[in-house]
Amino acid sequence: MDVLSEMISKMDFEFFGSGQHGMSVEGMRKNLGNDHFLFLDVRTNEEVSHVSFPFAKHIPLNELPNRLGELPKDKFIVAFCSSVFRGAIAYTYLLSEGYEEVKALTVNSEDMAKMFKPGPLYKS
Repeated sequence: MDVLSEMISKMDFEFFGSGQHGMSVEGMRKNLGNDHFLFLDVRTNEEVSHVSFPFAKHIPLNELPNRLGELPKDKFIVAFCSSVFRGAIAYTYLLSEGYEEVKALTVNSEDMAKMFKPGPLYKS
């Protein structure tokens, strides 16, 4: 069994129910500015040209295999996209490539953007 097949076989009810694969927007808020965390935006270039998150490193999902060397293995990487789907793919891919500290954001970029309004920002 290859690495990816082995990983997927472990993604059962307990795995998803425990939430060990994901990070909430509140978890994101708590870890912004922490140097150990790297937020990875895997949206397309077109999406980022309209709405960007300056705290995140941008590598479109389709470029990730060729740009993997840009991601340090000693950081906690949190992948995200506009809908959660590509972030989950990036999460699984990074784990299969030997990255140990990885999660996917469990919210879409629209909900992330709400976090940066004055009220939520003030609470940070």
